[in-house]
Amino acid sequence: MLKVLDHLEEWLIAFLMGAATLVIFGAVVHRYASGIPWPPLQDWLLTINMSWAQELCIFMFVWMCKFGAAYGVRTGIHVGVDVLINRMNPRWRHRFVILGLGAGALFTGIVGTLGASFVWSIGHTDQTSADMEIPMWLVYLAVPLGSYLMCFRFMQVMVHFIKTGDLPKHDHSHVEGLDEELTAEEKGAKP
Repeated sequence: MLKVLDHLEEWLIAFLMGAATLVIFGAVVHRYASGIPWPPLQDWLLTINMSWAQELCIFMFVWMCKFGAAYGVRTGIHVGVDVLINRMNPRWRHRFVILGLGAGALFTGIVGTLGASFVWSIGHTDQTSADMEIPMWLVYLAVPLGSYLMCFRFMQVMVHFIKTGDLPKHDHSHVEGLDEELTAEEKGAKP
């Protein structure tokens, strides 16, 4: 079940990044192509309304950032200042790491609850976005969903740390899928 959640999280982030890039590209091409001095092209481009593109991209980036933060907790790519923590003796380091992960879970849980309350309140109004005219509660739904997922990821990392003593570390040199294809002999072979 966690693998499904992991993949769903990754696919959502990738989809939002790709879709936002395509929308921005289309809006920029539309804007600059309408300046080409060829009346049939200009007339055709004026029939296409792209005023919604900027608003849609902003909404997609908000959703991407909230779910990307949860992904960052799960994979260990968030920046952390742990110089002092790493110099402590193992017993105190263990306690402070658990305290930090617990504080992160508590904070994101509170933000998620406040966000859910806000979404509930705004859901009972007629507020819509300016250009796309979609209900604003759909836009703000990213806050509780992303925050609760981030809270879950903090607790997931904390449980894993308590069991194993390991925190997730992001290896910038790792290419997913590449190491799995290598056999044990190829990994140990020297060039």
